[in-house]
Amino acid sequence: MTWTLVTIPASHYCDKARWALDRAGLAYIEDGHMPILHWRAARRHKGTRTVPILVHDQGIAADSTDILHVIDAHVAADQQLFPAEPALRARVAAWEERFDRQLGPAARRLVYFHLLQDPALTTDVVGSGAPRHERVIFRGLFPLLAGLMRRGMNITPAKSAQSREKLQALFADVGAELADGRRYLCGDRFTAADLTFAALASPVLLPDGHPVIRTAWARVPPAMQAEITAFRETPAGEFALRLYREERRASGL
Repeated sequence: MTWTLVTIPASHYCDKARWALDRAGLAYIEDGHMPILHWRAARRHKGTRTVPILVHDQGIAADSTDILHVIDAHVAADQQLFPAEPALRARVAAWEERFDRQLGPAARRLVYFHLLQDPALTTDVVGSGAPRHERVIFRGLFPLLAGLMRRGMNITPAKSAQSREKLQALFADVGAELADGRRYLCGDRFTAADLTFAALASPVLLPDGHPVIRTAWARVPPAMQAEITAFRETPAGEFALRLYREERRASGL
């Protein structure tokens, strides 16, 4: 089967899908693009502006959760990210949906609030894995594209502060769930709940095991460094960093 993953390579939602493909051992081609410049590829495949999009011989999945379910159909039962046992599957799905709806947007807004103040840094971070000509276009049109991104993601000081508070609450809830010493959020093995938390928290953690983000710590603005340090030092942050070290690297990276 032929697999193509259309992405913004640095996107946390895209690494959620990429991680699942890598973990399943499925060979795929990544079609990566810069933010906003990805619209053309996304519309060509699904008539939408959002990525990731997984194109395969049997159809198209244009949502990160749908992509995980498609991949589950191609792995052994004990490797599926959504376990078959009904009660456990429901718990996994509930965490996964909460992270998708709350964690992902909040992390994205907070990090872009900092990044978009520095055109060169933004281009370097979001340009990792994207075509060189798109990086040049993005940098040249940065004022216009940054404005579109701010409006599209509602990035303002007030909204970013709200996102920080939402992230702190989510990290506290995850930390409380892990307080009994468990290694995973649901059951005794890695599931979609763990993968989704780690992947969608990655913008505010900058984990060493991330396959795309290579930004030097020294280049990150001091205010962003402080944010990341605070999240890294929480039990939930330590949990996500461990998942990138152990589970992400075990996926062949």
